[in-house]
Amino acid sequence: MATIKPFRGIRPPRELVEQVESRPYDVLDSEEARAEAGNNEKSLYHIIKPEIDFPQGTSEYDPRVYERAAENFQKFQDKGWLRQDKEEMYYIYAQTIGDSPMGGLQGAAGKTQYGLVVAAAVEDYMNGTIKKHELTRRDKEEDRMKHVRVNNANLEPVFFAYPDNPVLDNLISHITAQAPEYDFVAPIDGFRHRLWLVDNPKDIQTITETFSAIPYLYIADGHHRSAAAALVGAEKARQNPNHRGDEEYNYFMAVCFPASQLTILDYNRVVKDLNGMTEGEFLDKLSVHFNVEAKGEKPYRPTRLHEFSLYLGTTWYSLQLKPGLVDEADPIGSLDVSISSKLILDELLGIKDLRSDKRIDFVGGLRGLEELKRRVDSGEMKLALALYPVSMDQIMRIADSGNIMPPKATWFEPKLRSGLVIHKLA
Repeated sequence: MATIKPFRGIRPPRELVEQVESRPYDVLDSEEARAEAGNNEKSLYHIIKPEIDFPQGTSEYDPRVYERAAENFQKFQDKGWLRQDKEEMYYIYAQTIGDSPMGGLQGAAGKTQYGLVVAAAVEDYMNGTIKKHELTRRDKEEDRMKHVRVNNANLEPVFFAYPDNPVLDNLISHITAQAPEYDFVAPIDGFRHRLWLVDNPKDIQTITETFSAIPYLYIADGHHRSAAAALVGAEKARQNPNHRGDEEYNYFMAVCFPASQLTILDYNRVVKDLNGMTEGEFLDKLSVHFNVEAKGEKPYRPTRLHEFSLYLGTTWYSLQLKPGLVDEADPIGSLDVSISSKLILDELLGIKDLRSDKRIDFVGGLRGLEELKRRVDSGEMKLALALYPVSMDQIMRIADSGNIMPPKATWFEPKLRSGLVIHKLA
């Protein structure tokens, strides 16, 4: 059963939140962060991507960069740009898709997802109560561990899902009927972000007790941050001769959303060549496993599981998997990302390792099908393959079975904004 607790969040005053908040550290590179921060000394990028304080070309892994993160975090607190709440509480974080979303969210304008910002237990991560569906890389874990250690804080939340719960739904509806603490539209994506404080003792108790009856939490996005936060917490426990188990380092910050509210976009592929085949030969070979239907020059999006969209030459095609080729009871093998990897990328195009092969690249669904078309029309890529999005039910099924998703399988939107709440480990 899931163990969570309220915490004394560190966050910006209401009038400064739009100057402090930022995109997550891992969705932009150093130069993009430098440009977005501009002359804004209050931008959280000075803490989560502090290489922007150094000359261009400075490695984000330079020891001086981690030290600068800690210096800037302390500076933000000293200047009152970040302040710690006096009492432990939960927070409700709502994200609303804007009226003019980017390509992959067309038709979703106005949709809102409501998450609870909590301190999740390190022990739950270690014992599998917090379930994972992706592999992590040790180098990325170590980078985030250094960041957590030097700041003694979780600067950015991880993104969890939980099975829908009517008690929590009703409580969230009641609290969010009131005016929020923060309410702003992010400049990059046009999404609306709101935050409410949950400081009523009865509401806090209800949330804690309700989560204690939820059997599992699921990492939706932020596997490396989750691993780093949990590993640092366990490390601190080992190093403390007077460890009791209730210290703040035994918990890390997460935003937990009901599974049914989450939006998962397609994660699409573009490939540089046809592995020595002509376009006609490639289409003929595809027809062995797929019903291939030309759809014309207008972008075509897959409409159901086991249907793929191919852009080749100047034509879009529907590729419908023929019956009887996959075991639907296999949680991994029945995924469209697995089917396309095996029957198209590997068998026909000779791409066997999605993580290392330089002939393939990946395009998040937020950019829309037009980005796939642009990459092919420019001559940079030879073909584009669009997939039907993975569902949250599939992710939970895979996590429950103890399996791991194939690489580049999911793309969650909207991304959590950083800097709205920070969790200190002591």
